Amino acid sequence: MGEQHFGPVWFIEGLNKGRYPYCHSVYIEGAGILIDPASDRKRLLALKQNHGVKAVLLSHAHEDHFRDIDLFDDVPVWLSPAEAGPLSSIEKLLDSYGAFGEMRDYFRKILEDQFHFTPREPDRFVRDGEIIDAGDVTIEVIHTPGHTPGHLSFLFSEPRTLFLGDYDLTPFGPWYGDAQSSIENTIDSILHLKSIPAEKWISGHEFGVIEQAPDTLWQNYLDTIRIREEKLLDALKEPLTMEGIARSWILYKKPMKPEVFYLFNERVLMEKHLVRLIQKGWVGQDQDHFVRL
Repeated sequence: MGEQHFGPVWFIEGLNKGRYPYCHSVYIEGAGILIDPASDRKRLLALKQNHGVKAVLLSHAHEDHFRDIDLFDDVPVWLSPAEAGPLSSIEKLLDSYGAFGEMRDYFRKILEDQFHFTPREPDRFVRDGEIIDAGDVTIEVIHTPGHTPGHLSFLFSEPRTLFLGDYDLTPFGPWYGDAQSSIENTIDSILHLKSIPAEKWISGHEFGVIEQAPDTLWQNYLDTIRIREEKLLDALKEPLTMEGIARSWILYKKPMKPEVFYLFNERVLMEKHLVRLIQKGWVGQDQDHFVRL
């Protein structure tokens, strides 16, 4: 894939194809706006030194999208108001993830050691529908909640390119496991992004630049939600505790290490699906066990 330039819009490929714990970044030449500084630390430092970074614009406050923000402690940070709390404090960030007990201690250390967590207060809030004048290109801000409450996507005017952020179209499927994440809002945001006409699409992870309408990718990505739900219903033919559901490995399809991290991820996503299925009357709960009705 490599780095690609579309006029003033530069696609900066993340290490390991932008897979977690990295993402792809976007740089707007001239305006010096850097979106999601978590791609390649050396490249981002060179970008700052050789071209200048005048503002950091975050799609949302997740560690794999701000991991190198410490390189830009002298640069204004722009983001959605709903993402300001998690970026301002490691404890608020852990709260937003719903991380407690052993997972909270584990994740705190990772955030400090691996992701260079630096508390930041935003210098500017950007909101849905706002048009940012970036010189030779404009950036339309699109609120796409679900993944996080304040997740933003961006539409660049020339060439008409849609930055998807963490609605990344990967086979893994969407993430909606944070405390304030929502499956329903995720579905609505996917359908909204799918409906926006564009010439190119940039995903936050893996695919990177997509130059043909990703209709099949959108459908497969959306279908992942249904498939997870079907697998959960199948697992609940017999009563299971939350621990038993997590160890069914519906999300990752096989046991993963370290368990403290991956079982937490299984648990928080499956909890979202359980709430949905209970509300639909498809799953019942007897004390600490869940069963398909």
